[in-house]
Amino acid sequence: MSFSVGPRPARVLVLAALALAGACASNTFTKQEASTNQALFDASLKAEQKKNWPKASKGFEQLTFQLPARDPLLPLSYYYLGVAHQQQGEFILAAQAYSRVAENFPEDTLAAPATFQAGVSYASLWKRPDLDSDFGTTAISTFQSFLAAYPDSPMRDSAQHRIDRLREMFAKKNLETADLYAVQGAWDSSIIYYRYVIATYPDMPSYKRALLGLVKAFKAIAYRDDAAETCATLHQKWPKDSDVQKACGSLLKADTAAAKPAAPAPAAPAKPAKP
Repeated sequence: MSFSVGPRPARVLVLAALALAGACASNTFTKQEASTNQALFDASLKAEQKKNWPKASKGFEQLTFQLPARDPLLPLSYYYLGVAHQQQGEFILAAQAYSRVAENFPEDTLAAPATFQAGVSYASLWKRPDLDSDFGTTAISTFQSFLAAYPDSPMRDSAQHRIDRLREMFAKKNLETADLYAVQGAWDSSIIYYRYVIATYPDMPSYKRALLGLVKAFKAIAYRDDAAETCATLHQKWPKDSDVQKACGSLLKADTAAAKPAAPAPAAPAKPAKP
């Protein structure tokens, strides 16, 4: 006995439509859930706790438009809206929601964590040094504002660590530009960028690489004295480093030889005293 199940593509479309309808239904608030602002808040928070981020963001966003300006649920709604956007990778929307907490409710207990999370969201938008760094700049300024406004926050060390990580990304960005100019033989331009990294990020890991790049550039244009001076700085900080020895070995030996005092001339034999 056989029976027809219909064309396979049609079944796939039907199943897809049912799945979409189910998803939409799960993200829709019932009349009871949306009957009051408090009910909508509770339903949105419940959705967030269940990690139903689309439904949570939908509810909290609606609350940010419906709640009166002084309603105590408003800063909470902005904060949880930021969380929902952040979890969905919507970092610009997350940062905007978090920022509204600190801007509109600076005395609220959520102002500090919201400012911190705004910085986290902006930083998440800058993944690699070679990409547009505007969001990295915004992230640093946001974390610096956090440190200035909330110096006693338990998240202070984490904020400073994130600033340092972003600064190292900026150092790498400029270092990569310097290296690119060096590969092209544009030594003057590479020197400008190496010196910028050295002057701006002396506490970052890229500092040593910038010094080594500067030595290479000075050697290429036969600026021996400048190369030797840079090598002296490298040797002082990393006397046993293999990269430093490789880049500066001959210069350091030459400087050592030049600085070594000349051996005294042998004394003339004493003349016998005349009788």
